[in-house]
Amino acid sequence: MTATTHTMTRGMVLLFAFCCGAIVANIYYAQPIIGLIAPDIGLSDTMASFIVSLTQIGYALGLFFLVPLGDLLENRRLMIITTVVAIASLLAAAFTDQPNVFLLISLLVGFSSVSVQILIPLAAHLAPEESRGRVVGGIMGGLLLGILLARPVSSVVADHLGWRAMFMIAAALMAAISVVLALTVPKRKPDHSATYGQLIGSLWTLLRQQPVLRQRAFYQGCMFATFSLFWTAVPLELARNHGLSQSEIAIFALVGAIGAIAAPISGRLADAGHTRIASLLAMIFASLSFLPAFIHPAYSVIGLAVTGVVLDFCVQMNMVLGQRAVYSLDAKSRGRLNALYMTSIFIGGAFGSSVASAVYEHGGWLWIVIVGSVFPLLALLRFLSVAQRGSLATA
Repeated sequence: MTATTHTMTRGMVLLFAFCCGAIVANIYYAQPIIGLIAPDIGLSDTMASFIVSLTQIGYALGLFFLVPLGDLLENRRLMIITTVVAIASLLAAAFTDQPNVFLLISLLVGFSSVSVQILIPLAAHLAPEESRGRVVGGIMGGLLLGILLARPVSSVVADHLGWRAMFMIAAALMAAISVVLALTVPKRKPDHSATYGQLIGSLWTLLRQQPVLRQRAFYQGCMFATFSLFWTAVPLELARNHGLSQSEIAIFALVGAIGAIAAPISGRLADAGHTRIASLLAMIFASLSFLPAFIHPAYSVIGLAVTGVVLDFCVQMNMVLGQRAVYSLDAKSRGRLNALYMTSIFIGGAFGSSVASAVYEHGGWLWIVIVGSVFPLLALLRFLSVAQRGSLATA
């Protein structure tokens, strides 16, 4: 690898965290306002959640086909190009009136928002081994805060300026981010001499050869499925059965942002060698997080808020722990390892969000509770199965 000499100072960590949060927010702005977007563009209620799932599918495709280029091409230029495409797709989303076109644009918004997953491995390359968990955890804290704040920001903007304004504002922010990336991110040209086809082909080899990657991808895919299911369905529940406005839903979503504190905590736990026990606790509490839904109806909104905070904390903690474990496998393949790990996560997220509307329409919040509890239980059962076999590869 050739790169301008840099160390990951606190200022750079904060800058990387801000950029990651701002970029990844693009794929979550639509989540709390699909109830406004769908009727305006002529999309049915049962199809509304496909806005969210197609955005996440686009992100997964970008992770699989674009992020591996971080092991081949100069990283800063690659990030700027994808950010420019994001600007164009966000502007297109703001001005289209056609439902099918909007769904295709949603796919492109997700596809072009993957530069964060090039930036994070770059930070891991620049950070020394003894502080890599802390650095990645700090940047992931910014990314996860972007995910969590995107929902309340989107709700407030849509409530006061209309949903189209949110996409216009996002495009303007991406324009500013592209300038920041150009001026501040160090250049990094990997040493790989492989072709793009060989690079993509090597993904299957990495997946086959790295059991930790397979395990971590499954755990977090299940966790993110329940995360996406909850946050796609809960705005519908709050609006229909609790009478909350978009601004009030924004306040509710803001409470969930508390869960972002899990990222730096989990980074330090990973550096201290506590990855396995922290992962176990995250899966257990995620499985139990929907129980507050059964408290007295008069306090049900509080119960939903507790579910959101606990679930967010557990999902974010397990994500950073997994990322730290995956980054430790092979320094030369971090871009591709990250691509495989994050692709699996967002496939899980896309599945969770795609079934959210249908599950909610069919069985109400009770069915969301049941389905949402199943995903982390599957991760927990797999984790315990691997641990029982005493796999030395487990992390």
